Amino acid sequence: MFNPKYIITPRINKALVEIERVRGFLDAVKLKDDWLVDMQKKALILESHHSTHIEGTALSLEQAKNILEGKKVKGVNRDDEKELLNYKKAMDFISKYLGKDDPISEGIVRELHKIIVKSVRGENADPGNYRKIQNYVVNSRTREVVYTPPTPLEVPHLMREFTEWINKVEDMSPILVAGIVQFQFVHIHPFVDGNGRTARLLSTLILYKTDYDFKRLFTISEYYDKDRPSYYQAIQSVRNNNMDMTAWLGYFVEGLRSQMEEIQDKGKKIIVSEKIVKALAEYNLNLRQAKIIRYLVVNEQINNEQCQRLCGSIRRTATRDLASLVEKGLLLRKGELKGAYYVLSSTVSRI
Repeated sequence: MFNPKYIITPRINKALVEIERVRGFLDAVKLKDDWLVDMQKKALILESHHSTHIEGTALSLEQAKNILEGKKVKGVNRDDEKELLNYKKAMDFISKYLGKDDPISEGIVRELHKIIVKSVRGENADPGNYRKIQNYVVNSRTREVVYTPPTPLEVPHLMREFTEWINKVEDMSPILVAGIVQFQFVHIHPFVDGNGRTARLLSTLILYKTDYDFKRLFTISEYYDKDRPSYYQAIQSVRNNNMDMTAWLGYFVEGLRSQMEEIQDKGKKIIVSEKIVKALAEYNLNLRQAKIIRYLVVNEQINNEQCQRLCGSIRRTATRDLASLVEKGLLLRKGELKGAYYVLSSTVSRI
């Protein structure tokens, strides 16, 4: 029977408390619907990009953003593009389980895997079916085998025990459950390919199901991708310490805590931005200009191209809106020609 071994250290406990505090903030605060939708879209792009980037896709974040927005991007590897789009579909799939009590079955796990590897490099890995061959985890740089997963014959039994544990576990923070699930799935390595992506999605699914979705604003794979050696080291620490998950869980909850801190900071800035826009009522800002002010409170600077994307306007309209805000004394223009960008003036900053 699967029985994870770990200790809740002071560090883990502190991170859990801070995560709960931000969760309470998000539940209590009233955030504008348009901002929330926009931030959820950005989070989906970041999570899809970074989770697939960890596994070797060569797309830049800008390329990933354009692809997920339905734009044609020239010169990219089509397998990379498809893997990204598949991951987005898998995120949409797990979003259906937000706050639901449905058990996590092996069927759901298989379906997730099937979505991830459909029509891409891993398709020859028998999508949705457990592996029938022995696989290995190797160091991508040295090609040294760093971990040999269980044999194919053991996989069905291990997955059955694993999913039974998920559905029966009680009196444990869903955050810890999500961390344990992510490691144990990677450890079993039930599929020939796509195990890392499936593990991260399954971990997110646990949080979604238990009302720990944090309004779908977190991007845990971004945390992993920024320092991949630390991510792999944290996973390997369990095997190096007689399957004790304490170090891995410390890493996992710290990543989520740092994400929550960023989300709370942005949320507070959005609240401030609304107060600022109301205080500028005498300037008769149009809807686009008000959106520009809100954006700058959170992001500090904007250029013409970003303004066009933000407001859904053409270049001439964006130029006119920005020039008007400069004329009103609300923005300052910095830089020259194509490098020009805009920041809030002291008139706004003092509000």
